[in-house]
Amino acid sequence: MIGHDGILDETVWDVAVETISQPDREDPFFVVDLTDIERKYKLWKLKMPRITPFYATKCNDCPEVLRYLASIGVNFDCASKTEIETVINLGVDPSRIIYANPCKHKCFIKYAADVGVKMMTFDNEIELDKIKSIFPRAELVIRIKVDDSHSSMKLSLKFGCEMRRVARLLKTAKSLHLNVIGVSFHVGSGCKSSWAYSQAISDAKEAFDIAKEIGYNFYLLDIGGGFPGTKTEQKYFEEIAAVTSATLDAYFPEGCGVRIIAEPGRYFVGSAFTLCTNIIAKRDAIVPGQNGDEPARVYYLNDGVYGSFNIILHEPTEFIPYPLSLEEKERKVMKTSLWGPTCDSIDRIIENCYLPEMNIGEWLLFENMGGYSLTPATTFNGFQKPEFRYIAPLRA
Repeated sequence: MIGHDGILDETVWDVAVETISQPDREDPFFVVDLTDIERKYKLWKLKMPRITPFYATKCNDCPEVLRYLASIGVNFDCASKTEIETVINLGVDPSRIIYANPCKHKCFIKYAADVGVKMMTFDNEIELDKIKSIFPRAELVIRIKVDDSHSSMKLSLKFGCEMRRVARLLKTAKSLHLNVIGVSFHVGSGCKSSWAYSQAISDAKEAFDIAKEIGYNFYLLDIGGGFPGTKTEQKYFEEIAAVTSATLDAYFPEGCGVRIIAEPGRYFVGSAFTLCTNIIAKRDAIVPGQNGDEPARVYYLNDGVYGSFNIILHEPTEFIPYPLSLEEKERKVMKTSLWGPTCDSIDRIIENCYLPEMNIGEWLLFENMGGYSLTPATTFNGFQKPEFRYIAPLRA
C-alpha cells in the first residue's frame, strides 16, 4: 500500500475500499483508526511518563474518539461550556478536566462551578475579578506568555501574561484570596522547535519562584500543546519528549511535589483520521509548463476548504492525495489541481500536483486528517460533513 513513507496502513485501506464498494456510495467519509490513538498513548507514556495528557477537545471532538480517550485514562482540556458538558456526559470525573481558556464567559464559569470543574486558567486582573465574583473556590493556573515564534499558529498573540507582569498579577490574586495552584503555557500549534519547550519550562520555573516569594506554593505545571501528530513526525515527537523530559528533570525533578500535565491535541488524532473523497466533476485546462503550455486536469471533490480541509486557511498545510481505485491499469500522469464542491473560488485544496488520469466517481484518499478538520468545518452551500468508519482496537 502507498503512503508518505511507502506504507499506508493496510487495514485503513481495506476499510476504505470496502466502504466505496457499497452501492451508490458517493459521500465523503473518514476512516478513524482508534488503534493508532492507542499506539500514540503508549508512546506518550513511554517517552514522557511524568506528564499526564489532557486532550485538547477543540482539536477534534469526534464522539467515539472522546469516548475512547476517556476509556484509556486520558484527561481533557476544555475551552467552553459545551466542551465541558460533552466530556462530563461521557462519565469523566470533573477532576480530569482543566478549563484552559484564559478568557471565559461568566455563565461558563458558573457552569464549571456547578459541575465541579475547579481547574481553570487566567492571564489578567479583570479575569480574576470575574472568577472571584462567580467561583472563588476555583483552582487557578496562571498562563504565561512564552516564545512561540517557531510555531505555525502563535497563540501568544491572544493569550498569556508577560513575565514582567507575573508578580503584579499574582499579588492581585493573593489580595483577592484566590487559590492559584500553578503555571501554564503554550508554545503554539505546530511548533517546529523542541527547544521552545525547554525555554518555556525555564520561564515557568521563574514564575514558580516569584509565586513562592508572594506566598503561594504551586504544585501544578501545564506545558500546553503543540506536539506533532502525523505518521512521519514520530522522530520529532521523540526529540521534543527527550528535550522536555531533560528540562523538567533539571527544573522540576521527580519528587519535587509538582504535578506535570500537557494539552496534546493533534498528537493523538492527527494520523488516526484518513479522509476519502469522491471526484464529482472534472474539466480540462491548459497551464504553463517548462516547455510551454501543457494540458492539465481540474478535479472537483465532494469535500473542500469550507469542510475538512479548512486548516489550510489558518496555517501552511500540505495535502497529498492518493488514488483509491479498484481498477488496476496504466494511466497517464498529468498536472492536476484539486478543488472543493462549493461555489466559492477560495475553495482550492491543492493548486498544483501530479496525479494519474482520474474519472468522475473515483476516489482520492488523504492521510493525517485528524487535527482541526472536524471542529472548524462548516456546512457552507449545504455540503454536509463526512461520516465515520471506525477501526477498533482488539481487546483480550
